[in-house]
Amino acid sequence: MQIDQSSDRAVYRQIADILRQAINDGTYGPGARLPSENELAKTYGVTRVTARRAFGELAAEGLTVSQHGRGVFVRSSPVIIRAGMNRFSRKRREAGDGAFAAEVKRLGMTPSQKLLEVGAIDPPGYVAELLKLSEGDQTVVRRRIMFADDVPMQLADSYFPASLAAGTKLVEQDSGPGGSYARVEEAGHMLTRFREDLTARMPTPDEARTLQLAGGVPVVQLVRVAYDQNDVPVEVFDSVVAADKYSFSYEFAAPE
Repeated sequence: MQIDQSSDRAVYRQIADILRQAINDGTYGPGARLPSENELAKTYGVTRVTARRAFGELAAEGLTVSQHGRGVFVRSSPVIIRAGMNRFSRKRREAGDGAFAAEVKRLGMTPSQKLLEVGAIDPPGYVAELLKLSEGDQTVVRRRIMFADDVPMQLADSYFPASLAAGTKLVEQDSGPGGSYARVEEAGHMLTRFREDLTARMPTPDEARTLQLAGGVPVVQLVRVAYDQNDVPVEVFDSVVAADKYSFSYEFAAPE
């Protein structure tokens, strides 16, 4: 492809279009090194500054990564965690796996987590509202970073009514086999339904750093409420994941 000097589309964006197409059609596969700024400048008769701006476009889209002294490379395809409805299966909990661990194992990887905080706190306003708490009621929070083969995949905060969590492993460092939901059901709250709200947005600096996100990669924030057999909310789960590492799959009956 050639540059159209008569086009109203900026030259650096035209170069980015050419490179993007070459990435998408496999000419430059994951991990491949792209032409240097000097090579682009010579090929298209532009300055290195123009070539650099073209690379900036691709980096902002999360397509490329720069390695100091080596060049610009096509970003390798990340692991995709498929978040389907069967991740809440009671059979999985009884087998000793939480939802995240079961999916990571399905991909042939090793799940792990780093617990950042566990304990009783005054809940954020939205959590208190979703859990239908009274004024002054506390929650037990479990804040974690979830990993697949040591790659950070998810920031996960779970909030439980303190009255439910008291005396259970939910207040301990290790919640035990089957994850938190197994402990909730052992406490007599059989999970019957879930509600999830997903929001796509750009990450905060802390989120980008912790999840090791490439420039331009958005995140998906998922807020889930779990309900028991009496339709009482028993957990609010607030997580942040890299949008390019997850797919969400839902199946539901058509409304009458």
